[in-house]
Amino acid sequence: MRGNDSHTRNFCIIAHIDHGKSTLADRILETTGTLKHGQMREQVLDSMDLERERGITIKAHAISIDYQSPDGVAWTLNLIDTPGHVDFSYEVSRSLKACEAALLVVDAAQGIEAQTIANFYLALENDLEIIPVLNKVDLPNARTEDVRMAVADLTGDDPEDIFEISAKTGLGVDNLLEKMVKRIPPPAGSSDSSLQALVFDSEFDRFRGVNIYLRVMNGTVRAGDRICFLSTRRECVVDEVGIFRLGRIPRDVLRAGDVGYMLASIKKIQDARVGDTVVHQGKEKVESLPGFQEPKPMVFSGLYPIDNKDFDLLRDALDKLQLNDAAVTYEAETSEALGFGFRCGFLGMLHLEVVQERLEREYGLNLISTVPSVVFRVNMPDGSVMMVDNPHSLPVRGDFESIEEPIVNAQIIVPVEYVGNINKLIQEKRGVHVSMEYLEPTRVLLQYKLPLAEIVFYFYDRLQSVTRGFASYDYDHAGYALADMVRLDILVNGEPVDALSVIVHQEKAYAWGRQLTKRLKKLIPRQMYQVAIQAAVGSKVIARETVSAFRKDVIAKCYGGDITRKRKLLEKQKEGKRRMKQVGTVQIPQEAFLAVLKVGDD
Repeated sequence: MRGNDSHTRNFCIIAHIDHGKSTLADRILETTGTLKHGQMREQVLDSMDLERERGITIKAHAISIDYQSPDGVAWTLNLIDTPGHVDFSYEVSRSLKACEAALLVVDAAQGIEAQTIANFYLALENDLEIIPVLNKVDLPNARTEDVRMAVADLTGDDPEDIFEISAKTGLGVDNLLEKMVKRIPPPAGSSDSSLQALVFDSEFDRFRGVNIYLRVMNGTVRAGDRICFLSTRRECVVDEVGIFRLGRIPRDVLRAGDVGYMLASIKKIQDARVGDTVVHQGKEKVESLPGFQEPKPMVFSGLYPIDNKDFDLLRDALDKLQLNDAAVTYEAETSEALGFGFRCGFLGMLHLEVVQERLEREYGLNLISTVPSVVFRVNMPDGSVMMVDNPHSLPVRGDFESIEEPIVNAQIIVPVEYVGNINKLIQEKRGVHVSMEYLEPTRVLLQYKLPLAEIVFYFYDRLQSVTRGFASYDYDHAGYALADMVRLDILVNGEPVDALSVIVHQEKAYAWGRQLTKRLKKLIPRQMYQVAIQAAVGSKVIARETVSAFRKDVIAKCYGGDITRKRKLLEKQKEGKRRMKQVGTVQIPQEAFLAVLKVGDD
């Protein structure tokens, strides 16, 4: 039974990775009887195998819950599950806009982590009612009292008002639900006003077109209505509206405060952008909901099929993938070393890994990715600005005024004894210390400014290594800053290998060149002639390694005799090697392209 508008509550769950967000969602669904016993499984809202394996939420989900409180009142709870990683922070911010409250879940054993703080401030910016929850209080190593005080200091709540639960066993979930409906404010807005609805997510259905996830702020929407998307001015007719309960359940109408879906025969996901505002056709003067922006790729990488015959398959796979993920951008490019492929843009490194893994799993492709690159801002002499995401697009030194690189604000939470190790790592990565704050007597929050280019290469692995796995970190983008960047080219036998080029800081160019040439020397197979591997900045070679040639003893068959016979055989061999070097090509193995990613990881 559906409650009236005053009995509708919209909320989300935010937490650091592995603090129990998806498990708590499972228990709420189970406790309220929303799903039957046969429908329950772990991480029920995570639909992708990749989400289950990694234990993360990649795609936002929503579900409508019928809840009857102990006093007999029927409530409708709309749970909007959000991704937890910084790469998807824009999706998170739109999901938060669709809610009135957030459950801030903190692991009672691990305590406050970097993403806990980032998510807390994100919820605070969106004026949400924040309900702090301590999870896993039943674990033997739970530090319930210490963590309770730390959470109270962060949120400003009374320590006695912080809920204690075990999402795994269901301990305390009934009490949490009972108090939630009282603490979460009812949705604002009026069903009598003009339609104003937020698109907080969308996905492609090959049978029905784009499935639009809506939060209705004002007015009503029903099948047959003519609507308009304010950012694209795309107009269409609504085919169906309804609510989510694992699948789609049609309803006659969605009113102010409701969370649900809308189908309108839209063929491209780009026409239903996350953050857009939906209004009735002819009512385009209705104010847009604040915060809409285009998703901007921050990391770029080339994706190439190992077998060039799979190029068309890769193009089709990217077309289909983009139907469900409008944040992926791609354009065809050609590499002399790798053949035909695509230059793809991603929201971050996790997004890149997820997309590549989905392409390989879901479409059966074998892919190789080139060195990830961030977007540099190049200031030209005429005052124009050039955005460069590919090393080969960087103008020759002297043809531009300056280069700016993207900067991030990083928050790292770590036990006190590892602060020295962290500072050393940050110095290596050209970072600047901003502040240090004690969250607990033994744990500190460190804040730094770091170049984004320095953290796309194995930064997280290095961070975990120097802190023995005790560190957590999160970051957000903080604009651009001037930097002395150069393009480092790799030449094999005098020929540049475009797929191995990379943009690095001037101070690190020599170290990069030395490490990379040494790695490539081990990976490039020996030939019948010497192979020179060089690292160059512009026309200046800064590092060189040589792969020695195979040696064949051509004078072994000479048992004495005139020296001129031996010399003649040696000269003939020398001429043969010279000619072979002119017409021969060096096959560069796949491992060589992966070697670039590991530079600086030693």
